[in-house]
Amino acid sequence: MSGMSDEPVVIECAINGATRKSRNPNAPREPAEIHADVLRCLDAGATIIHAHNANFHLKGRAAADDYLAAWRPILAERPDTIWYATGVASSAIDERLAHLEILADELGPQMPMAYVDPGSTNVAWLGEDGLPTGYSYVHSFEDVKAFFGFCERRSVGASVAVYEPGWLQTTLLYHRAGRLPRGTMIKLYFCGPHDIFGRGPAPSYGLPPTVAALDAYVGMLDGTGLPWSVSVWGGDLMQTPIARRALELGGHLHVGIEEYAGERTPTNAELIDECTALAAAVGRPVATTADTAALLGLPR
Repeated sequence: MSGMSDEPVVIECAINGATRKSRNPNAPREPAEIHADVLRCLDAGATIIHAHNANFHLKGRAAADDYLAAWRPILAERPDTIWYATGVASSAIDERLAHLEILADELGPQMPMAYVDPGSTNVAWLGEDGLPTGYSYVHSFEDVKAFFGFCERRSVGASVAVYEPGWLQTTLLYHRAGRLPRGTMIKLYFCGPHDIFGRGPAPSYGLPPTVAALDAYVGMLDGTGLPWSVSVWGGDLMQTPIARRALELGGHLHVGIEEYAGERTPTNAELIDECTALAAAVGRPVATTADTAALLGLPR
């Protein structure tokens, strides 16, 4: 388990993802919206920002330029911001990494983390016949090695998603081999009542947000010292028992418009405010950017 009960709580915000404005009009999509929203998130208490760009289908130079249009102004104002980009719509590993290589070249230490998805899963929703359909989100072991290798080679922290228990098993094998990059954060993703795109009701993957499910993951992590957070896709983290349980066990919180699904259309800052209120109720302070960099051991 990571840390003691009084360790500062790291709040990560996934600001947009694939969420369209028709689902939540507060989702920032364009560079100017992303710029303004990120500053609000940082002011509210988030210290890690996960962002998509305006068009998930862009690749390479075009994808990097779209990120840079939003992030150069943000980093000019808040140069210590801890953030990371997402992937692109491609199955080819060189295309999945190309925009990240460009961002690392051009931003240097201002690109402190990168995403790593160490596994594969079926992402589901209900078809017209009421039965699950969807697509397979696939990362081969060679893909996983390439992403972890990118983090090692570029000296950036690894934001490691765990959609299924097998993803954590793979991550722990890297840890035991001494090949997990410095600055790793384990993100435990649970699935709420809606599908991953908020259209539900149809849980998409993985484990439900229950104390028993969280305890199983925490048991797997026991003795590793790896920092970890909890998130609920297709639901509301704060309406589940795992948010408080995570804080009581020394974990951290991951929220945002990307994952949220429910009756409300909250802003990212409102979701962060709920995290800071829960942290206060549990008796843990909220981490600063410096706290977060130190806790993760970010190499940059």
